[in-house]
Amino acid sequence: MRPPAYLALGLLSGLLLYAVAALPPLRNPDSPIRTGVERYFVENAVEDTATPNIVSAILADYRSFDTFGETTVVFTAGLACYLLLGRREEGESGK
Repeated sequence: MRPPAYLALGLLSGLLLYAVAALPPLRNPDSPIRTGVERYFVENAVEDTATPNIVSAILADYRSFDTFGETTVVFTAGLACYLLLGRREEGESGK
């Protein structure tokens, strides 16, 4: 690898370690996931969204922008793989 690649790898590693250090401890009762939001979703999903399936209500209504972002990332990654793997030199048969 070249020196810029090592520098980028080091910066990314440092950023990831910094982000992991900021996570709440495991099994912490005060962590954000355990603040009672899930109870609100289960109790009010049908009334708020008029969707009988709670999973669909959460993904399509409550978290729609997040789900759209994830879908966009997966689509972009798939398109990039298709474009990179599908490239052939002129005159190459692909067999």
